[in-house]
Amino acid sequence: MTTRGELKPAKITNLVKPSEVVQFMFNPYEYTISKSNNWLDKQPSGRNVPLVSFGQGGAQTLTLTLYFDTQMAKTDVRTYTKPLWSMMMIDQTKKNQVSNKGEPPTVAFEWGSLYFKSVITSMSEKFTLFTDEGIPLRCSIQITLRQYEDAEEVAPQTNSQTSSTPPVSNTQVREGDRMDHIAANNNGDPANYRQIAENNNIDNPMRIPPGTVLRT
Repeated sequence: MTTRGELKPAKITNLVKPSEVVQFMFNPYEYTISKSNNWLDKQPSGRNVPLVSFGQGGAQTLTLTLYFDTQMAKTDVRTYTKPLWSMMMIDQTKKNQVSNKGEPPTVAFEWGSLYFKSVITSMSEKFTLFTDEGIPLRCSIQITLRQYEDAEEVAPQTNSQTSSTPPVSNTQVREGDRMDHIAANNNGDPANYRQIAENNNIDNPMRIPPGTVLRT
C-alpha cells in the first residue's frame, strides 16, 4: 500500500494485535518530539539560586496530525480511523499482574528510520467534509503518543549475557572413579576436584561411594 502520492506510508501498529495496522493516506508534513526531565531543587542557605540535582528522565512525546479522505470513493472515512480509536480502549487481554485490570495496548509509530514504541495518550478527530446524507468523507486527527520504551536502554541479548554462571551437570560415580578424573572430564582441569568436593559437601575426595551423584 502507498499513500495518495505513491509514497511509502507512515503507520501505527497495535503491538498487542500486530495485524491491526493503520497506514496513513497522507504522510505527515511535520511532527514534534518533546521530552522533559525532572530536576529537584536543594535549598542551601546564603544562595540566590538553589542547587539542582537530577531526579529522573521523562518520557518523550510525539505529536502529529493525520489526514484521511475518502471523497473519491464516497465511503465513510471512519472505517479507516476506527482502528486508531480501538488502540485507545482497554484491552482485557493485556492485564496488569497486580491489579488484574486491563489497559490500552502499546503501539508503534513507524516512518522511515523512526520507530517509536509508545502508548496513545490523547486523540481528537475533526470531520470537515460530508455527503448529502451526513456521512463523513474527510477528517484530521490530532494524536499524541507517549514513549513506552527507550530502545537504547534495551540492549540485544547476546549468548554471553544469557547466563553469568556455567551450566551445572551431574555425574554418577562408578567403581574406580577418581575425583581428579571426574573434574578433568567435566571442565578440563583436574585441579578443580577440590571445588567439586566442596560443592557436594564431600570431606574426603579420595573415598566416594560408587553410585554417588555429584554436581559438577
